[in-house]
Amino acid sequence: MKQYQYKAAVIIPTRGGSAKLHYPLDSLSQQTEKNFQVIVVVDGDIDNSANIVQEYIDSGKLNIELIVFEENQGRVSALNAGYNSADAEIIIRCDDDIQVKSDYIAQHISYHAGDREVGVMGLVHNKFPNTPHARAYGYYRDKKFREEAYTASADQIWHYWAANCSMSAATFAKIGGYDQRYRRYGWEDVDMGYMLYKAGIELVLSPDLEVNHFIAATTTAGRARRALHSGASRQIFVEKHGQGVIPEPNPQGIWGICVRFLASMSTEKTTQWFGSTIDSVADKLPQNIAEKFMALIIESASLAGIKYPNRAKVIF
Repeated sequence: MKQYQYKAAVIIPTRGGSAKLHYPLDSLSQQTEKNFQVIVVVDGDIDNSANIVQEYIDSGKLNIELIVFEENQGRVSALNAGYNSADAEIIIRCDDDIQVKSDYIAQHISYHAGDREVGVMGLVHNKFPNTPHARAYGYYRDKKFREEAYTASADQIWHYWAANCSMSAATFAKIGGYDQRYRRYGWEDVDMGYMLYKAGIELVLSPDLEVNHFIAATTTAGRARRALHSGASRQIFVEKHGQGVIPEPNPQGIWGICVRFLASMSTEKTTQWFGSTIDSVADKLPQNIAEKFMALIIESASLAGIKYPNRAKVIF
């Protein structure tokens, strides 16, 4: 059996994250478990993120390895580079906008005790600035998402593999890493969760590992744009695993007609306009009405990405 230097390695992929890297790095510097390394992968430095990380390295508070890509290669490349550089038995993913608890490392490690092979997930609790989008849609949808996740059956929790998760280095090697074909926003996580599930890896979704997430998509336009790109990324998952694993959305009734109609017009430009418009009037509408309009824009953008993937032009 390979001998590792550390019990755990924390992988933090980042692009344009200089203003938020303090969330994970400050909280990681206060861990009860001390035997771990942090690997920050800067996916093309567009805002001096590397200098921010270097300040933490110089402070000596954390054992940090810094990897900097000369240009944007995508989040999957950043994740794989971090995982492959780790010298630890357990590898933990922690995104650059997450604030963790003081026992975060210890809790992740505890689930990997013994001989069982396991993949461990913690949800994120989204923290929004007090915007019209947050008041009408964000808080409500975030709460609903977490409630649904915690009541999901054991054969469905692979859907929730995301920004706060861990597996052993041996498991990562067995799976072969994140799929490099995912370049737009989204689905590389769902793909990894499904690959773990299909490989027979026991998956655990632990409420003890829930963390604060200072979410980037704080407007309806931003959320809809991500939905458009995520919808486009879905085609890779379907080509790889088949349509039946996650069936294509098929909204019914008047709602379905509205979703499909708006999806036919949804592009990078129109989702920006739709989202900005509803955010500008949301506080003047009843909360439930504003939430429905926001849901319509976001759901339509997602369907547009599925039906017309070439509309998602920008690589994240």
